[in-house]
Formats: sequence, C-alpha cells, structure tokens
Amino acid sequence: MPSDARGELHDGRYEYRAQKEWRVVISWYGRPVSTLTGQEAQKFLARIPGLGDHDAQLLMARLTGNFKRGNERRSGRGR
Repeated sequence: MPSDARGELHDGRYEYRAQKEWRVVISWYGRPVSTLTGQEAQKFLARIPGLGDHDAQLLMARLTGNFKRGNERRSGRGR
C-alpha cells in the first residue's frame, strides 16, 4: 500500500452518500461531517468517479475543511 507524506488517508475513513436534489453528505468514520449542496455537490459527483481511492479520500478531506488537524486537546491530559 503506498503512503503519502504523513501515511494517512489509506484506510477509507471518508465516505459519501448522494441524496435527492443535489445533496451529498460526507462522513468520517460513519459520522456526517459535511454536506454539499447545489453546484458544489454537482461538481463533486462529476469528479469523484474518475478518482482512485486515495485521491477520493484526499478530495473529501479537503472538502470537509480539514477539520482534524491533530492539535485538539484530549480529555485526561494535563492542561
């Protein structure tokens, strides 16, 4: 399995579900994190079939706003 610079996004953590009226819900480990609508959803649905798994994961990560940056505090750690 190839790796990217940080060795991430190879486990299929992102997935999407197309809904009615040009709506796409992007999930991270099964939890919805972003919804695309209108032209943004149309562009996504037109682009995603031509991408490989890794590139699709990167696209979905980018569209979710890169919401996990690794600098979140974890409970139980000293502050």
